[in-house]
Amino acid sequence: MENNLIIDARDLTKTYQMGVVAVQALRGVDLKVEAGEFLAIMGSSGSGKSTLMNLLGCLDSPSEGNYYLHDQDVSQLSDTQLAHVRNKEIGFVFQMFNLLPRTTALANVEVPLLYSGVGAGERRQRALRALEEVGLKHRAYHYPNELSGGQCQRIGIARSLVLNPRLIICDEPVSSLDVSIQAQIINLLEDLQEEFNLTYLFIAHDLSVVRHISDRIAVMYLGKIVELTT
Repeated sequence: MENNLIIDARDLTKTYQMGVVAVQALRGVDLKVEAGEFLAIMGSSGSGKSTLMNLLGCLDSPSEGNYYLHDQDVSQLSDTQLAHVRNKEIGFVFQMFNLLPRTTALANVEVPLLYSGVGAGERRQRALRALEEVGLKHRAYHYPNELSGGQCQRIGIARSLVLNPRLIICDEPVSSLDVSIQAQIINLLEDLQEEFNLTYLFIAHDLSVVRHISDRIAVMYLGKIVELTT
């Protein structure tokens, strides 16, 4: 495998059994992503982009094919082994933030560290540092309902960074935000990419959002990547 590759997916296929009917959500997808790359993935509903993200994010296993993440073939791992790889190697930024509503910004950012068994003192220190990276350290003890949508998304980004992953998967992270706030979040993602040499997989439905920031754009249709543009 090439040394600079973060992702090397080979002939990924995913079939779901719906009663007596087999539904093929992915059909032999090949994809290579280099370290530090910003790859956008676009496609209509039902194109397979969410299924692909589940596989690349180690949330599910392929029915066929191989997936190498940082040189490790994770396609045959058990659910427990996948969870270990996922928690160590991958950060996630979601469309609707997925914050715990009755928990402070700081405690929300600490969640991945808690699952990883990091002690309380170190959790707090690392979470505060992540909040500082996204410009929200001064809001550490505020609750989500006291913050704007853009601030909540910054907390989500801080949470994705706190375990120091090299790969960040963004699932339409700006689609629920106002246009002016979208630009701020995109700029933040770019700044963090440069600072930490992050690799992004960015699901989007709006070409204008990703056109100027992506190194490549993968277009999916009926479970396949039908176009890969630079």
